Amino acid sequence: QVQLVESGGGLVQAGGSLRLSCAASGRTFGTYAMGWFRQAPGKEREFVATISRSGNVTYYGDSVKGRFTISRDNAKNTVYLQMNSLKPEDTAVYYCAAARVIGWGTPNYDYWGQGTQVTVTS
Repeated sequence: QVQLVESGGGLVQAGGSLRLSCAASGRTFGTYAMGWFRQAPGKEREFVATISRSGNVTYYGDSVKGRFTISRDNAKNTVYLQMNSLKPEDTAVYYCAAARVIGWGTPNYDYWGQGTQVTVTS
């Protein structure tokens, strides 16, 4: 069982930056690939980024490529999402998730956090 708690969301102007954190419970964090997803009102949950167990492999959704960076610190049981050059269309609830195998589909992930709101104003 893995429990995930996101933090770092908030209100930011377009062009600004935010860093999201996701803290995981337990001693098995390093055995999970981690992902970030987001969901805007009335839309489906969208893949944002994922990182392998060791952190040496990452994938990004097309809409955030070049602007967002996923990273992890296995010693701190934490995964991060650095978001730069934010746009109003990045507004959503952001979720972190854990999976046994790296991937970008929501069914691939076994555990989910409660989400953190990111709002980008124009």
